[in-house]
Amino acid sequence: MENSASAIAPLLLRNFLTSIFILADKSLLSLSHKYKLLQLLRCFLVSSFLFFLSLCLLFFSSLNPSLDSHDLSFKSARDDTYSGGTDAAVLGGGGRGKGGGSGVSRALSQLLLIMNDIPVSSRKYEVVRSLAEKLIDENLLEGNQALREVNCAVLSTAFASSLSQLEAAAAEQRRTGDGGGEGVVVGGAVESDSYVCNRVSRLILGVKYFGRRAWCYAKSRSDPSRSGRSAEKLAAELLWLAQKMAASGCAEEAVCKWASASNLALLALSAEPRLQGSLVKVSAFLIKEAKEMGKNNENSDETDSPFEQQHIRRTKMKMLMSWLPLLCRANNGTDAPILSLGERAELERTLEDIISTLDEEEQEWVLSLWLHHFTYCPASDWPNLRSCYTRWYNASRARLMVAATLID
Repeated sequence: MENSASAIAPLLLRNFLTSIFILADKSLLSLSHKYKLLQLLRCFLVSSFLFFLSLCLLFFSSLNPSLDSHDLSFKSARDDTYSGGTDAAVLGGGGRGKGGGSGVSRALSQLLLIMNDIPVSSRKYEVVRSLAEKLIDENLLEGNQALREVNCAVLSTAFASSLSQLEAAAAEQRRTGDGGGEGVVVGGAVESDSYVCNRVSRLILGVKYFGRRAWCYAKSRSDPSRSGRSAEKLAAELLWLAQKMAASGCAEEAVCKWASASNLALLALSAEPRLQGSLVKVSAFLIKEAKEMGKNNENSDETDSPFEQQHIRRTKMKMLMSWLPLLCRANNGTDAPILSLGERAELERTLEDIISTLDEEEQEWVLSLWLHHFTYCPASDWPNLRSCYTRWYNASRARLMVAATLID
């Protein structure tokens, strides 16, 4: 009994420390997509932790010979799984539903991780994506609640990871790819200054511009793991993930995450037109899904609690405040329209329906924001919420007149 207890104690300690480290690593993983320094720090911590585990096992094996090669082989297999598939394990997420830690969830997680990593130009990309789509659809066709929960857990985690990567890619694109735009603005200001507007300053600006371009190219070549994670690709995958989440019955999670991505929405205003177009498509789809929030219980005996109703209203409010400026400012020209005429008209009606569910003060905030971006963007005349604005104004005026009558 003493030997068995002394043999089990190191294994329990190892499993306890490993579980704590994996939980801590999950939060660090989401941030490491945004900052290169955190990526290096995470790799160092993982390597140090694995080295520490190996030392602990060697120490305990020297004290107790019962810890033989079987335990070391188990440890080696665990290390290989962690070091080679940490992202897949995090994507698998577990934790939600009965199938969170099953082989089904791990298989879907691995497919989505590979799809996220490889570029669209690869001939294997469509193979992986079609296989993932086939497995997700088959889970839905089975009509089993456990399989539906697996879909929701895996897709939700993949959506959050891709959203974090998209924000980092958009920020990087703004720092490097949009450097030419900054040069043009500076050049326009330079021409009005007699000192700066000389050949030396123009040469310096040219060197800085092409230096940034060369650095961006060298960085993309030296980091092949990120070559398949362009901002446009990530945005397209987010739309695909959101559609699959809606089919699996967990669109509300995608709506909440997208509504909270205010930093990405701000970066989108100065993004390239192609990226703006992809983000508009994601926003249009999730705004339609936001309109349906809270309607699932209308046809049943269950009703949302006041707290849930307030959460739904706040989510809709955040969605409009974050992404309505992009809808107004994105390029919606006739040469390459982002949405068709029918889609734009439908989205306008959806926006009006959502705004009508808000409080009077919240409607004022949303419509004031719309009016500002709609009028200051001459290149676009959509979405046109003039009728909604008129209804809000008439209702506010009527309330004011009633209040004044009561006072008199």
